[in-house]
Parts: sequence; C-alpha cells; structure tokens
Amino acid sequence: MENYRFSYQENQYFGECLPCSAAKFKNIVSSDIVDFRITTRQAVDEAVGEGLPLDRFTSDNDFQKFCKKQHSKPRTGEVFASLTLEQQLLQWTNSLKSSLPCLIYGVKDFAAVPKLDKVGNPVLDDKGQPVLFCRRLQQNIKELSCLFMFDGDHLPIDPREVFERTRREGFPWEVRLAHVTSSGHGIRLVCEARADVGNIADNQIELARELGLLGMLGTTGKPVVDDSCIDASRISYAPRMQDIYYIDEEHLFNPKTL
Repeated sequence: MENYRFSYQENQYFGECLPCSAAKFKNIVSSDIVDFRITTRQAVDEAVGEGLPLDRFTSDNDFQKFCKKQHSKPRTGEVFASLTLEQQLLQWTNSLKSSLPCLIYGVKDFAAVPKLDKVGNPVLDDKGQPVLFCRRLQQNIKELSCLFMFDGDHLPIDPREVFERTRREGFPWEVRLAHVTSSGHGIRLVCEARADVGNIADNQIELARELGLLGMLGTTGKPVVDDSCIDASRISYAPRMQDIYYIDEEHLFNPKTL
C-alpha cells in the first residue's frame, strides 16, 4: 500500500473511512463530480446574490431530481414546495456541498468495528461472520496524524491574502496544505499540530491570532473562525485542484517521524 497519513470518506453519511494516499487525493480533487458540485454551488450563489437569470440551473437534471425527492418527503415536502425558487436552489447547492468527498486530516486510521444495519444488528457476510467497517467516530480513532485543520469562512478579505500571511519568514506553524473552500470565500489550512501550544482547540485559537483572524467577523456577521473544528475526526470537504494554493506532498502524505 502507498504511504498515507490521513483518511478520506467518499460520503460523510455512509462511507467507510479509508487511507488517503497522494494518488487517491489527486484522484478526488481532479474528479469531474467534485468540479461539478463546487462549480455549480458557486455559480448558483453568485446568480442568486446578483439577481441573475436562473434558467440554466432550474433545467439541470440533477436539480430536478433533487426537487422531486424533496417533494416526496412526507414531513418536509410541503415546506420545500413553499420555498421560493432561489431558496430551493440554495438548498440544492448545500446538498451538493455536503455530498462532496470528505478528508479527515487529523486521523491516520480508524479501528474497524462490526457494521450495523438500520435496527442496530451486526451485518454478516456469506459465512455468517460480522462485516467490519471503519466508522468515523471519536471512539474509533486508532491513530492520530499529528495534523490539524483550520477553517475560516465568509472572509471579508481575499482568502489568498490570509494564505500569504503563512508564507512570511518565521511563521510558527508548518503548513502542509492550503486551499480556498467550496464557497469561494473561505480558507482551509492543514498544519502540523504544535504540542507546545496544546490541543487542537488551542492550536486553532493561536493560529487564528497569528493570522489576525481571531475575533474578526465575516460577511454573515458571525466570527470567521469555525470553532467547531476541535475534534480530530472533523471532516473537510474536498477542494478542486484549481482551489489549492499550496501543497507539501512529501509531508502531507508521509507519516511523521518523531
């Protein structure tokens, strides 16, 4: 098996957490489906925000299938039908985002545990043995990667400007990956965690302070720093290749030696 340092999940709702090698990472960020989902999300957001024509989105087969599925839901179908077209499109693009492949930078391996069916019974193979499955749960973490993810979204400044702040001489964190988020208005940094700073939450706070983002309000009026990124199993939606500012392949995909 190729070297790997962190995990990935094809779908955050039901996919298994598997090793993410450099080849797998490149396959994900270069895939047509990732490009479609992110490009479409940004295009719809821009069109709705600017009041541009929406015909090219409403005629999309994927959007029509999404609407049909939402209308058929017994509890929420009527609510969805009452939404404006703009609101329905934004719900669609949010579903596109949440169905992107996920990268779990903080965890190298998850323990394989028995897979359960919908009622909680173990799933058995054709020999009657439990099927093992690597679930993305904190209690299933087998080995940490020593990486942590920093997320800043709805930035009132150009995300690249924030990235450039990490390139100055003497910047106290080793950045292994930097890219703009799927909204086009945020930045994601994957860095080596510093034990001298503390845990993931401590590293988040101090990195935000170093970047000049601590306490900054975003375009939504909320803090730009996502303070929910404090557990190692936190997911990061895959970017497109073109969204990557910087990648240190040697250290991002090879296990750290102490």
